[in-house]
Amino acid sequence: MGEQVPHGEALVRALRARHRSFVDWVVELLRGPLAYAHTLLAVCPNSVAVVEAALEAAAEANAPLLFAATLNQVDLDGGYTGWTPHTLAQFVAQKRQHLALDLPVVLGLDHGGPWKKDVHARDRLSFQETFRSVLRTIEACLDAGYGLLHLDPTVDLEASPGSPIPIDRIVERTVALLQHAESYRQARKLPPVAYEVGTEEVGGGLEAETRMAAFLDQLWKALDREGLPHPVFVVGDIGTQLDTSDFDFKRAQRLDALVRRYGALIKGHYTDGVTRLELYPKAGIGGANVGPGLAAVEFEALETLIHEARHRGLPVTLDIALKQAVVESGRWKKWLQPEEKDLPFEALSPERQRWLVATGSRYVWTHPAVQAARRQLYAMLAPWIDAQAYVRDRLKAYLQKYFHAFNLIGFNERLRALWPG
Repeated sequence: MGEQVPHGEALVRALRARHRSFVDWVVELLRGPLAYAHTLLAVCPNSVAVVEAALEAAAEANAPLLFAATLNQVDLDGGYTGWTPHTLAQFVAQKRQHLALDLPVVLGLDHGGPWKKDVHARDRLSFQETFRSVLRTIEACLDAGYGLLHLDPTVDLEASPGSPIPIDRIVERTVALLQHAESYRQARKLPPVAYEVGTEEVGGGLEAETRMAAFLDQLWKALDREGLPHPVFVVGDIGTQLDTSDFDFKRAQRLDALVRRYGALIKGHYTDGVTRLELYPKAGIGGANVGPGLAAVEFEALETLIHEARHRGLPVTLDIALKQAVVESGRWKKWLQPEEKDLPFEALSPERQRWLVATGSRYVWTHPAVQAARRQLYAMLAPWIDAQAYVRDRLKAYLQKYFHAFNLIGFNERLRALWPG
């Protein structure tokens, strides 16, 4: 009898036994027999409800699931979710066991690099301070079993304002981050991981296609000199931003042609609210991150529950607590338009205020006052509505459109059929 084809988590473990990362293997398939047919989905774990909904949606789709956690969300200090890499991994494992879910799940670090954490930029940490902090986080991610690390040193607060970071500096720091990760992983005898590089952000110094090409050429040569693995994903500017629905298909095709020459695939960020999602696989995009939009979906679901409670004459404070917490956090200021920069929050239009609260809600889900008001809302509605399930179902419905558009329904079975047994 031949070797039994593994499935679910066993597939990930079987690849590790062969000294391969799950993501590396799938990207190889997406560059070969499955080219231009599928795009992997990566979800930013910005709340308990989002993680639970993502796991259930992936299970219903019979598809693998990636999580992409930023330094702001999940870090050694707890981030704004309260999770460290270790406790996030524990939470995901417990939820999978509780729900009896057997599917490939990969935890990942998103935008791991100097000054990518808001507090590092706010406090104007020196390069040495912020770099050391990122290295410690990378070590914690590896210890927690992360399978994908996005290394992104495209911010430099010590550089001249308005000047692009020299490509050789981005390359040097990317190599230093990757080299540290590999040295730590090998010293601890930890499983292989996949790597992601680049950035989609304007100002990151790589949005021009000529600079992207020069970056990749220099980076691959530097990695080869050091005997380091090549990244499997390259983040590129494909026209998507937080507050737009744009997707530049032609640009994505050009970037795809570029990065495939290096054995990698394009990873799209800010995929929230993007129209024409079905074009992602056709453009060759290997993976796509969804994050801030999920906070807005969770906010809108809670908004519906608040309206329902008020309709029943129940006293509700969650909307007030949310707005106050978002305003006090100050993080809404990072999303202001140029003409709004000097305006106080209350001077903005009601539409802009609502958008900023919805988008910024992810930063304050764990705020004590918000948590207390949310528990109160759920308890008051309990005789009529399972509020927790309602919010989770709204999030699942949002995520399911990505699984469908990215041709991921039943994708686990396609992977099993291509198992290199």
